[in-house]
Amino acid sequence: MRIMILILAFAAAASAQLTVLNTSSTDTQPAQMFYIEADLLVKPTSYATGGFQSYGYRAVYGLDKKTEVGINVFYTRNGTTSPIEANFAVKRQLFTSEKHGIASTAGLTAFVPLNRSAGSRTMTVGYVNISKTFDKLRGLRLTAGAYRAFNTGSDFGAKGGVTLAFEQPLFKRVNVLGDWSSGKNRFGYAAAGLSFALTKRQNLTAAYNWGNSGAGNNFLSIYYSNSF
Repeated sequence: MRIMILILAFAAAASAQLTVLNTSSTDTQPAQMFYIEADLLVKPTSYATGGFQSYGYRAVYGLDKKTEVGINVFYTRNGTTSPIEANFAVKRQLFTSEKHGIASTAGLTAFVPLNRSAGSRTMTVGYVNISKTFDKLRGLRLTAGAYRAFNTGSDFGAKGGVTLAFEQPLFKRVNVLGDWSSGKNRFGYAAAGLSFALTKRQNLTAAYNWGNSGAGNNFLSIYYSNSF
């Protein structure tokens, strides 16, 4: 049960970096600017049937035009335990071409348990991805990548997989988002939602997440972000 709760608690927004929903985007935070995000993940059922609430805070800083670093912390309530975990991440833009609408990034994230409920093993995940933007399709962006987890333990599940994502502008301030990570592990989710640009630098995103391991892993997520 504790392992399943951890899968639920940290599946979404698990990396301290700019993301589509659950997977990394090919964006990096502008140099010398901060990105702050508050997250709420919830399965609105009783604790006895797997319900939980998870609260997260994410901060990302642009070191230069191509590199960002970040940290986020998640605290989860599930009626029995209260796991807390911190993530430390770095992401580097490998190349970008505005003319052709192509970009690629690579990154590494460490997942560090902060209390006994979160376990005792520090895991790392490396990834690489590439995206293509289609101006003739109202700015549709498609992203594909691959990831690999290290120091996971025997009960983690699949050690690696592929990621897919899309971002489709609908209106001036509304985007449809979706992404998927393969594998039956803590990252194995599909998600779809809407992102609303409240101001030039503030966004509100709401999504639903489907677990690759079955309906028992499904949950809602809400993210509010601000850049400065």
